[in-house]
Amino acid sequence: MYASRDIKKGELIEVSPVIISPKNEWKHLEKTVMSDYCFHWGEKGDDTAIVLGYGSLFNHSYSPNCIYYSHEKNSTMEFYSIVDIKKDEEITVNYNGEAEDQSPLWFNVI
Repeated sequence: MYASRDIKKGELIEVSPVIISPKNEWKHLEKTVMSDYCFHWGEKGDDTAIVLGYGSLFNHSYSPNCIYYSHEKNSTMEFYSIVDIKKDEEITVNYNGEAEDQSPLWFNVI
């Protein structure tokens, strides 16, 4: 995803609705292509959220320009810029959840 205009630091970029899948369904979900578009969800992070809208299209970066916050009460995920983003610049998030988290990603762990 690329910015269609300049975006200021702290600006809300996207509010994405989510579909919640309880932890006991993961064994089925992980066998599908949808597993590539899932986020940990819930107080313990053991449920799964399938993020709709543009939320599942932001690529990963260990130097992201955007961060996301889960809102369990209204089943949404909000994406905010953490730096100024120029028009035509790629919008990225750290899939680990925290912008500074340099942990290996789950799909890169052998």
